[in-house]
Amino acid sequence: MSIKDITIVITSFKSDEIIRNCLNSIDNQCEIILVENSNNIDFKTNLEKDFKNVKCFLTGENFGYGKANNIGLNKVKTKYALILNPDASLYPSTLNDFISSIEKVPDFAIIAPFNQDQKNQNNKFEERNLTPMPVNNVKGFAMFLNISQFKDVGFFDESFFIYFEEMDLCKRLINLNKKIYLAPKVKINHSGGQSHNKSINEEMELSRNWHWMWSTFNYHKKHKGFLVSLLIVFPKLSSALIKVIIYSIIFNKNKRKIYYQRLSGLVNAISGKNSWYRPKV
Repeated sequence: MSIKDITIVITSFKSDEIIRNCLNSIDNQCEIILVENSNNIDFKTNLEKDFKNVKCFLTGENFGYGKANNIGLNKVKTKYALILNPDASLYPSTLNDFISSIEKVPDFAIIAPFNQDQKNQNNKFEERNLTPMPVNNVKGFAMFLNISQFKDVGFFDESFFIYFEEMDLCKRLINLNKKIYLAPKVKINHSGGQSHNKSINEEMELSRNWHWMWSTFNYHKKHKGFLVSLLIVFPKLSSALIKVIIYSIIFNKNKRKIYYQRLSGLVNAISGKNSWYRPKV
């Protein structure tokens, strides 16, 4: 196989300031499907003009990570796809390192790059061992998919707006005895939390806190049941409620907003409501 057998899928939302760094790092032999969660026609026009291997699709509204990535993945014609966040960039050897990893584990469903956090969590890891290692889940900023392995699984559960959708996908794959690997040889640069323009940081922080709590409850509810999920999030629920009260008393508006969002996300999840909150930008 070659680099031409890989399609890059990127989901973006107000990522004008960071996206070009990502696109510039990708070999122009690769088709790039970029799904922009808005109706920003200038964003689409400028990127398709400057990057001939980019096809940008506008959703018209903010669909979130899972649904937008599904739109992109369903347009992939190649055998393999690499899901990439806008705040990630490739090294010159990244795609070829994915290809060499495939040769070692051809039965894979997902291969992901290794990072320092995962190294610290796995005492059995040895730096000199470059063989892909089986795991139960990976992080969503960079996921290399073997498309044929997803026919009986599907892609992301679109009920999750953001957070835990990659955990849910990995869980469903493992339940069907599909193989997920971390590849120590594959390196990808990831800024983390920088996929959007800096001007909307405050509102995106509120959105992150709401959705992290909503998704936490609903992921555990889906795989472990309502009561177990409630037990898991009860300490977070209590903490959020107490901190909303404390920060209201001492007039710390910023902290109060954060913990109110966390409380609201949990209450909405426990009440069975959909993931309705959207960043106000």
